[in-house]
Amino acid sequence: MDKTQAAELKQHEQERDFFCVVSDAFRVFAHRCASMLGSAWAFTGAVLVILVWLITGPTFHFSDTWQLIINTATTVITFLMVFLIQNTQNRDAKAMHLKLDEMIRALKGARNQLVDLEDLSDEDLKKLEEQFRRLRQKAENDGSPSRHAAPVESAHNKR
Repeated sequence: MDKTQAAELKQHEQERDFFCVVSDAFRVFAHRCASMLGSAWAFTGAVLVILVWLITGPTFHFSDTWQLIINTATTVITFLMVFLIQNTQNRDAKAMHLKLDEMIRALKGARNQLVDLEDLSDEDLKKLEEQFRRLRQKAENDGSPSRHAAPVESAHNKR
């Protein structure tokens, strides 16, 4: 390996490390923000800010600037919160999928075809949903076991 390739590889590793550090820092920040901002104290603080804004209305004669302040502040906060909420929801959903996948794999007799349902098409999901609805109805009507029904045949299952 010549010096140029070694330098490029080292640069790539440093860039990757930087992005990993930034990603990890954002994950921690988003988790902490979600914990704090999802609390009753944060809601109470937001209500107090709105009350202060309302109380100051007569002082500023309910001017356009007075209105613009709250509109701008809430828009910016909402914009930033979308990213924080999406990050935490994506992580929670991924963790939940992995936990459920592990349970499906660990349960004897469970259908392993259900492990990666999130990759199925909408049509396949509707078919599977209908199958489970029928199984529930059958179990309610005659008490028959519904857990060992044949899986839905789809392009996904043929892999």
